[in-house]
Amino acid sequence: MIDGLLFDKDGTLFDFRVSWGRWAQGFLTGIATDKAHARRLGRAIGFDLDSGAFAPDSPVIAATAADIAAALAPELSGVSVEDLTDRIDASAGQAPMSEAVPLRPLLSALRAAGLRLGVATNDSEVPARQHLANHGITDCFDFISGYDSGHGAKPGPGMCLAFARQLGLEPSRVVMVGDSRHDLDAGRAAGMRTIAVLTGIAKREELAPHADVVLADIGAIPGWLSSLEA
Repeated sequence: MIDGLLFDKDGTLFDFRVSWGRWAQGFLTGIATDKAHARRLGRAIGFDLDSGAFAPDSPVIAATAADIAAALAPELSGVSVEDLTDRIDASAGQAPMSEAVPLRPLLSALRAAGLRLGVATNDSEVPARQHLANHGITDCFDFISGYDSGHGAKPGPGMCLAFARQLGLEPSRVVMVGDSRHDLDAGRAAGMRTIAVLTGIAKREELAPHADVVLADIGAIPGWLSSLEA
């Protein structure tokens, strides 16, 4: 019934609040002239520097590095969006990611069950691959795509369709797994089933109308798959 699982990265494979809250505090402090400036930069991207909390509409949640750079640029005189995007990518690749669940055992079990696995993230491909490599799970995936890999960004269906096409899968037999509406809308636009998880910022009530099922985290996927076969 299901032949492939396509995962978002941030907020899905990795816990969003823990991983990107630490990164944002460090990155903004590093590029700011002082603490007040760092707070203004945080507000520009929907991030509270003092609490480490993201606003629900923060571009860090589901947008691209270029989008984040565009939001920050007005607060940084003399820095181009292109240069700032490069700095974000370089910094993001070193960001310490916190696994939402123990990833290697879960992904290995899913592969052993015959499923093809992929990653479709609005992060850039290079830092995305760095994060996967840092956790020793790159080899678990048959497909890895960022917004700059040539398939477009979510909520467009390009990455989802590329995954199905490259692996010879019917989209209707693939599940897109993510923590934001961007992920779910991309999956549905591609004709896939969708799983929402709650390891990002969005709440259950926001995600439920756009998902076939809402799970606490990706660790519940094997049980959901089993329920389809019952």
